[in-house]
Amino acid sequence: MVYRLIIALLMFLFVASSGYAQSFRDNNNMLLGKVESDGTVRNANNIRIGKVSEDGTIRDSNNMKLGSIEKDGTIRDKNNMRLGTISSDGVVRDNNNMRLGTISYDGVIRNNNNMRIGTVSGINTKYAAVLFFFNLF
Repeated sequence: MVYRLIIALLMFLFVASSGYAQSFRDNNNMLLGKVESDGTVRNANNIRIGKVSEDGTIRDSNNMKLGSIEKDGTIRDKNNMRLGTISSDGVVRDNNNMRLGTISYDGVIRNNNNMRIGTVSGINTKYAAVLFFFNLF
């Protein structure tokens, strides 16, 4: 789950608007982390855990590539293998085109059984689904 959190938080920054920190919360409203306007990603304890470049490359705090997110919503691992997609309407699918869940425009993340599993605020929320559905390690 830690690696999942790291990769997701890093991916979120790629589409985040600048000027303020964006927050990510689990279903119990516990803060998971935030991203800053310069691309720095911090966990709930405000420790720097990585950064995302403008081209969507995701790197950890040691500058090791973890994966990437493309402008079309394609998610790739560190070896450039396609893991899945997030469509413009918020539907999350794995590499076999199986539906995993959704993320609504108001930031509510739901699994495939329509159960709420988290929220996100202050960003382009469709990419928040990566936190809950993809494990890039």
